[in-house]
Amino acid sequence: MAAFHVAQVNVARARAPMDAPEMADFVKWLDPINAIADTAPGFVWRLQTEDGNATSLRVLDDDMMLINMSVWESIDSLRTFVYDTQHREVFARRAEWFERLSEAYLALWWIPAGDVPTVADGERRITHLRANGPTPFAFTLKSHFPAHAARGLLDG
Repeated sequence: MAAFHVAQVNVARARAPMDAPEMADFVKWLDPINAIADTAPGFVWRLQTEDGNATSLRVLDDDMMLINMSVWESIDSLRTFVYDTQHREVFARRAEWFERLSEAYLALWWIPAGDVPTVADGERRITHLRANGPTPFAFTLKSHFPAHAARGLLDG
């Protein structure tokens, strides 16, 4: 078992409330895409409420901002899920349902295997990435750091 797993948080500002007709296709895809994630190689955990997703949670002091968080065994397993499954098709349609953010909307960081990040952890990492760019504390799929770079930052 690896000593570290990669946690990811992504946020999106919805164009309308989840029960609005313009969000219906997005809502329709939630369960199928979550099922793909849940069975994907390298998947460890995802944030969810009793509804099976996290669409009822709001973050960053914005009633329209949704959060998604998950933990993966490696950056490669996360990347494979994002770009090599049906998730890619839904992701390509994000402009239909979400506003384009001028700031970072995705942050990754290393956690000890077995740990589960909190929503507050996710907010802190995305805020740090927005303020500082990629660092070992919060980075991106395109600009990331090895797990050993996180030593000493785990309590962040």
